[in-house]
Amino acid sequence: MALDETKTGAPPRVAAGAAGGLVLDPPDVTRILTLKQQHGWGTKRIADELGISRRTVRRYLKLGGYKPYVRRKTPGVLEPHLAWLRERFVAVRGNAQVLLRELHERGVLLGYSTVARVVKPWRDELAAQARATVRFETPPGQQMQVDFGELRVAIAGLLTAVHVCVMTLGYSRRTYVRAFLGERQEQWLAAIEASFRHFGGVPHELLVDNAKALVQTHSISGGVRFTDALVAFCALHGTTPRACRPFRARTKGKVESGVKYVKRNALAGLSFTSFEALQAHLDSWMRETADVRIHGTTHERPIERFAAEAAALRPLKLVAPAPLPRKRKVSSDCLVDVDTNRYSVPHDYVGRTVEVIIEDSQLVVRSGDTEIARHQVARGRHRVVERREHYEGLWARHRPAAAIADELPSPLAQYEEVAS
Repeated sequence: MALDETKTGAPPRVAAGAAGGLVLDPPDVTRILTLKQQHGWGTKRIADELGISRRTVRRYLKLGGYKPYVRRKTPGVLEPHLAWLRERFVAVRGNAQVLLRELHERGVLLGYSTVARVVKPWRDELAAQARATVRFETPPGQQMQVDFGELRVAIAGLLTAVHVCVMTLGYSRRTYVRAFLGERQEQWLAAIEASFRHFGGVPHELLVDNAKALVQTHSISGGVRFTDALVAFCALHGTTPRACRPFRARTKGKVESGVKYVKRNALAGLSFTSFEALQAHLDSWMRETADVRIHGTTHERPIERFAAEAAALRPLKLVAPAPLPRKRKVSSDCLVDVDTNRYSVPHDYVGRTVEVIIEDSQLVVRSGDTEIARHQVARGRHRVVERREHYEGLWARHRPAAAIADELPSPLAQYEEVAS
């Protein structure tokens, strides 16, 4: 066949291979074999025709067809440490910066990008596991899930951070909502007790978040330890507390969805003349919207499914519980910490453990049966509330700034003294 009859395609597409060789695409390899086997061309003629080296032609003739290039895997510096690295990856929850630091401590000097590239498949696997969810349905009356959500709402013309506590019954998906200005322990317990009254009974167990107001410690290996206040509250009402798995919010997925529903449906884009008006709106929204909509999972109205759940709830105890005391240790600056705010006590009690009780808007501190301090509950967070008499007898540097300021002469008095 004439030479020009073989020039039927574009120049071959090539890529760099091992040791400077070339890797051709499958159609180009087919052209080499056709020119050799059907037309009897030699390697030099084929190489000149295709614009490649004779070595490349001979290699593909020897292979007898297209073979994808496979990069040879060379043992890396991390190879001996992979088992240890995988174990530490799980322990540090995939934080490559921590792994890099620990590798340096072991004498393995690498860059961050190398470590991140090695652990990327493991991180993808961890993310897939986190997304995977097995839906867990509870029988009527078995469980109520509780969680807080926060959003900003215009109240009396001011944009206010509103904390909504949402409680959802596991079987019927009936929801109760209370609004607060914070997420303190007494607000958690007040909301839960109000839900018992709203539903007319008590579920067998409460599934709560790992908030510090309710859970002291919770680890996968060491179990969960609830606050004394929550334990006493649950014992009083005849229910059992449970905490969702750490770093696994989907454990309480029913109420997580409920919090989103409240934010996006009940309060989105609304403003209110007062905080009381906001709660009144939530009360009517629960009756007129949340209770009667067709639920996306059960495909029934929550108020209709609640008929079966109400019969399974435990009886409600209508006795109002006494305020629950909390134990606190007095710090060296004569303060006790309660819900991120700090309150002073007499300096004689530094280092001792005292009991704190919140009664309405009053915070009472007791040592045994003796009341040692009383304060108005501070609004907001990270406030310091002090009484001057709690610091009497201490050096001036240990006393409140207000007390020191009262004893300093005023600037006017200083000027009059100099002028005279």
